[in-house]
Amino acid sequence: MIRHLIIVLGDQLTLDNPALENLDPSCDHVLMAEVSAEGTHVWSHKARIALFLSAMRHFAQVLESKGIAVNYFKLGEHTFTQLNEVWLDQIKQLQPQKIIVCEPGEYRVLQALQACAQQTNTQLIVRDDTHFMCSQADFKRWAGQNKALRMEFFYRNMRKEHQVLIRDGQPEGGDWNYDHENRKAFGRQGPQDVPTMPVFEIDAITHEVFAEVEHHFSDHPGTLAHFCWPVTREQALEFLHAFIEHKLADFGAHQDAMWQGSAPHHAFLWHSLLSSSLNLKLLNPREVIQAAEQAYQQKQLSLASVEGFIRQILGWREFIRGVYWLDMPAMATSNHYGHQRQLPIWYWTANTQMNCMRQTIHQTMLYGYAHHIQRLMVTGMFGLLAEISPQQLEAWYLAVYVDAVEWVELPNVAGMALYANGGRFTSKPYVASGAYIKRMSNYCQGCRYKPEVKTGPQACPVTTLYWHFLIKHYATFVNNPRTSLMVKHVDKMSSEERMAINQHAQSLLTHLDAL
Repeated sequence: MIRHLIIVLGDQLTLDNPALENLDPSCDHVLMAEVSAEGTHVWSHKARIALFLSAMRHFAQVLESKGIAVNYFKLGEHTFTQLNEVWLDQIKQLQPQKIIVCEPGEYRVLQALQACAQQTNTQLIVRDDTHFMCSQADFKRWAGQNKALRMEFFYRNMRKEHQVLIRDGQPEGGDWNYDHENRKAFGRQGPQDVPTMPVFEIDAITHEVFAEVEHHFSDHPGTLAHFCWPVTREQALEFLHAFIEHKLADFGAHQDAMWQGSAPHHAFLWHSLLSSSLNLKLLNPREVIQAAEQAYQQKQLSLASVEGFIRQILGWREFIRGVYWLDMPAMATSNHYGHQRQLPIWYWTANTQMNCMRQTIHQTMLYGYAHHIQRLMVTGMFGLLAEISPQQLEAWYLAVYVDAVEWVELPNVAGMALYANGGRFTSKPYVASGAYIKRMSNYCQGCRYKPEVKTGPQACPVTTLYWHFLIKHYATFVNNPRTSLMVKHVDKMSSEERMAINQHAQSLLTHLDAL
């Protein structure tokens, strides 16, 4: 019998993991496990699987270098397929007095842990995840004091509480939010002088992981040929330094813009690429925010850029995590519009004639990455307009992005992209016609579809389905101050034009795989 069985999950790769506090190597055991089901419960991108496995193995080495022995179950060296099978085996063998774990990032994992503890009659201690700057309890308390869940008000509270970009008790520059300055397109000239990202040599551990991913997950989507993600804390810090030094100054203005180009930096632009490192906990949000704030003060960087970046970390990231735990498990089954259509096959192949979708999905399959507007206003918005089952699209997002853990993926997709939770924390669905994509990218150049055309063979499917969506939900939209201006354009259409749009939309919806 041992004292504590300490479980370290694959997205908890930090020495500051609360589960490791007061660890006594003489009587406590640390357990880490790789199992195939974590790569197959959604059809995970090869790069996503490789990132988790490589980062886990590197972290196990860090623990061992600190004199902490790890019971590490490596993929292919055991017969277990599910995490709970490993946990049950180790609980029965070691008979710990307690199981200790940091709060998981997925509801299903917490449920599995609780079931194992109950089945073996072992006490389970779930410690608060101090990586986050707002605890679940504090978020629940804040939510209970507000009639509506709005990130902006939560963000202001966080700014005040943590004294971030605050001067003499007021927001730096006089305003809380400079988002209106961060929505510029590139124009015809496209992005200029985009900085490159750090490049790491693939070490022996990661090469071994690549081979095992190709062996065990050979039929999975994506490729490892362009793998570029930090798998150690040192590499993550290098990404952070590169962003602060070379990208932060110009991050803000064009953060919503998209560009089709031949080089990797056209996919990454001025985005930080830190989300996977943050979500694996190779980086702490406090140090990321501090680095950005110090750069602002020392280099006189654009406040709009710095505030916009910090809002993503201190505001949106913390808010989304709070909403996830507040609303689970109902969030996972929410379907406000009752959409049931199947996910088109080209979401996995990029083999579609819609260039905006083709470019975004192709990039996703190369790198396991797309930035927030590509996710929200291209793949996500199309899924909403095309009436795709939220659960199918949510599973796709969880599968294909290297930074995807359910606490961050599900609220963003269900709440933001698909409006599946009926506006629980948003005031309107995020929908637009093809004109928005044309304005914010060069995707429409050379596309067989025309964003200004609503019906006929050249009509942009995004545009047709947008107007169909407004017509279908007219009664709801006309009474919402945030959407009433949008549907006023419907009032200007003749009945014949509305009918033609609906007929063309039905044809598109019936043949989504052929678009």
